[in-house]
Amino acid sequence: MPPAVTDSLDIWAVDSQIGADGSISVDFLLPTGIYINLDVPRDATISQIKQLLWKQAHAYPLFHLLMEIDSYMFSCVNQTAVHEELEDETQRLCDVRPFLPVLKLVTRNCDPGEKLDSKIGVLIGKGLHEFDALQDPEVHDFRAKMRRISEEKIQSLVGLSWMDWLKHTYPPEQEPVVPESFQDKLYSGNLVVAVHFDNCQDVFSFQVSPNMNPIKLNELAIRKRLTIHGKEDEEVDPADYVLQVSGRLEYVFGDHPLIQFQYIRHCVMNRTHPQLTLVECCTIKKMCEQEMIAIEAAINRKSSNLPLPLPPKKTRTTTSVWDISNPFKITLLKGNKLNTEENAKVHVRAGLFHGTELLCKTIVSPEISGRSDHVWNEVLEFEINVCDLPRMARLCFAVYAVMDKVKTKKSTKAMNTSKYQTIRKAGKVHYPVAWVNTMVFDYKGQLKNGEQVLHSWSSFPDELEEMLNPMGTVQTNPYTENATALHIRFQEYSKQPINYPPFDKILEKAAEIARSSDNAAMAGRGGKKFYVVLKEIMERDPLSQLCENEMDLIWTLRYDCRENFPQSLPKLLLSLKWNKLEDVAQLQALLQIWPKLLPREALELLDFNYPDQYVREYAVSCLKQMSDEELSQYLLQLVQVLKYEPFLDCALSRFLLERALANRRIGQMLFWHLRSEVHIPAVSVQFGLILEAYCRGSVAHMKVLAKQVEALNKMKTLNSLIKLNAMKQSKAKGKDAMQTCLKQNAYREALSDLQSPLNPSVILSELHVEKCRYMDSKMKPLWIVYNNKMFGGDLVGIIFKNGDDLRQDMLTLQILRLMDILWKEAGLDLRILPYGCLATGDHSGLIEAVSSSETIADIQLNSSNVAAAAAFNKDALLNWLKEYNLGDDLDRAIEEFTLSCAGYCVATYVLGIGDRHSDNIMVRKNGQLFHIDFGHILGNFKSKFGIKRERVPFILTYDFIHVIQQGKTGNTEKFGR
Repeated sequence: MPPAVTDSLDIWAVDSQIGADGSISVDFLLPTGIYINLDVPRDATISQIKQLLWKQAHAYPLFHLLMEIDSYMFSCVNQTAVHEELEDETQRLCDVRPFLPVLKLVTRNCDPGEKLDSKIGVLIGKGLHEFDALQDPEVHDFRAKMRRISEEKIQSLVGLSWMDWLKHTYPPEQEPVVPESFQDKLYSGNLVVAVHFDNCQDVFSFQVSPNMNPIKLNELAIRKRLTIHGKEDEEVDPADYVLQVSGRLEYVFGDHPLIQFQYIRHCVMNRTHPQLTLVECCTIKKMCEQEMIAIEAAINRKSSNLPLPLPPKKTRTTTSVWDISNPFKITLLKGNKLNTEENAKVHVRAGLFHGTELLCKTIVSPEISGRSDHVWNEVLEFEINVCDLPRMARLCFAVYAVMDKVKTKKSTKAMNTSKYQTIRKAGKVHYPVAWVNTMVFDYKGQLKNGEQVLHSWSSFPDELEEMLNPMGTVQTNPYTENATALHIRFQEYSKQPINYPPFDKILEKAAEIARSSDNAAMAGRGGKKFYVVLKEIMERDPLSQLCENEMDLIWTLRYDCRENFPQSLPKLLLSLKWNKLEDVAQLQALLQIWPKLLPREALELLDFNYPDQYVREYAVSCLKQMSDEELSQYLLQLVQVLKYEPFLDCALSRFLLERALANRRIGQMLFWHLRSEVHIPAVSVQFGLILEAYCRGSVAHMKVLAKQVEALNKMKTLNSLIKLNAMKQSKAKGKDAMQTCLKQNAYREALSDLQSPLNPSVILSELHVEKCRYMDSKMKPLWIVYNNKMFGGDLVGIIFKNGDDLRQDMLTLQILRLMDILWKEAGLDLRILPYGCLATGDHSGLIEAVSSSETIADIQLNSSNVAAAAAFNKDALLNWLKEYNLGDDLDRAIEEFTLSCAGYCVATYVLGIGDRHSDNIMVRKNGQLFHIDFGHILGNFKSKFGIKRERVPFILTYDFIHVIQQGKTGNTEKFGR
């Protein structure tokens, strides 16, 4: 390894500075208590290292007490601070990468449950012992429930037929909506399909109807092969074969027309021939059997830390919260570690929220002392009775200090307020100290009582007046050592536990109110006059504000809304008085007879505005109508709204886990969406528990995911070394050093033969090292290229970024994908190209490299001898397209360019995408234009010296128009279209 890519701080990154022979000094701890230090090759396997240690151990005392060598294995602490047992001894030491070069020889663990726990901890980047250490009953209960779902799912997989296993593991990717324009791309109304027979050289091409189903194509190919080989009389069942997309883990099977399969559709729209391989069922059966072995082993293992069975419930008298009409009160006991000076006065504002609706608020008065040893004991009384508290009510506190005079810059810095906004009022300075949230009811629906300590997080709202922020997390801050703490005590209203009523009691209450209500008739029918007004309100923009009178009308005419405007449910929920138990009970009863919304419409109900448990359960029941394809389109948002769930056990968590366990493609997407944020303290426990449950229910998938995690770790190491040495060497030398590193066995093996995290159907098989490089931008992204197993196919490229947050790019590309779907449903294919993008960790992720494409800047530069004049060459782009497209192909390329240019002009305008220049716009050789790099969206544009750099709503330059008009200045008809 050349010295150029050496990181002296990372002993596992390279071997040139470790020793002349590439060895590392490792400390070994034996079960007898003996310590041995050895120099071992960094690329030696664990098995080889164990043999070296065993030879050395002969010369040390107590060797005779050791058992056979195979009775032991090594354990270490890995890079994520998780205790890992090195059961796989074919791994190299440099791949294991212990946190410190210390290996402990331990007796082989005979408990397979503990082994699985260790593997899950390594895979999700969070040791399961962390969950055990929390000693939190809510975490314990949630783990038990999720494990039950996982175990039931894994039990259901036993004994699956090979076809059912295939449907679960590699479900066919489909697009049921067929665009009208596809007919123009066919050959005399037919598809041309090439079918290759697995394990032989036979390839046949067929012209078939786009509406033919896969089994008919199987039969056609088998009959033709038998005829050619003179075996017409031989009987072969077409159902014993499956069509596989050549070079991909994607299968075409079932009773659907060929044109509905995504791969076939993509080939038709790009005028290429689909290439399929006919695979015998015995090959599929073998794959199935291998996974069944892992599944059966998982079923038979008994984990050492299975949740203990819950003790039998004791009959205990409880009080209903509806029976307590006292005002809701809490006591502020004191504050600890307030970031204030001794003489500062402290204000505490408290608010009761339901979603973003402020039910009531109060403030501690008079001012209280900011001294750490001062006990406050201030009672806060809210203008709401306990009986009217909604189930998901949330207490929000804002603590801020008030100084008598403006402090100097030095003292302000000492108070650590420089990064927070200070507000001056009447000669006083107000600055934030702490901001905390907590739920009024616990996860079992019991009104909280006793003392509670709330630790502040490090994030604050921007404006002091808005410090009562109900969207703050209710999760416990794990970093309590330096965090501000607020001590509160909930009032005791009864000697018995106080519970929110169960659902059957809520329905009884609603029925009682309905019987006694005098305005039941008005609630049922509003009459023509009110109907017209209601219709006008319902047809408004969903984001428009409702006034008080409109809210009252909507609530009064709620049965009219149910019958005539079921999609108005979000407006009805915003019109409800959540601090009135009678209205809440009626709403929750009404939900039981409310028509099911379309999944797209129901998504809104998972927003933070709608925290009610039964509303969110209703929304999830609507989502169950989603196909797997539609669910995958919205999975990014569904993972994000998990953050709005106040408690771990919720309908959305269960829904996502069940759908992920039923479809491995969704499972992989869910895994990476969760794992990419598991390092964030506010969601670490919640996301980690769902990841644990997914791994337990999909043991066979863990091996695939572990390979992806290993590959990404290798890419991150390589990228760090390149950044470290980028200033010391030229680009050419850096590229050579990178390629030398990729040729090492450790990197080649880790980065080869894995399913792409961007798309599990794509196999990243063999590195094409000579094409690999790193890019010039600040973070030095890696451009990794793979050979394509498909005959004649383009190389497969991925871009690895480390140091950039890709979540904004993911969101933008997802919205582009949804726009494309909506346009296609309306019969308009604007050739949008939402390439793959996936955040995989803290400021790291992957981007799909689009083949056969170049940036506008490179096209212009390559066509001009003078770099400064390149951007003014209006013919460069058209000439570039002419170079790769002749005759009719050029007309098609210009049509492709026109459609995609129109689509992206609209999309970038609607999304407010800025920073558009020739380096951020690319064109494929077939004419398809697309945008990249979405660092500035929704109008968040760059500015210089207070001057905005964005002068136009979207980019449509003269050279684009020149291409659309086919190079003819008078050809305005094309541009007009």
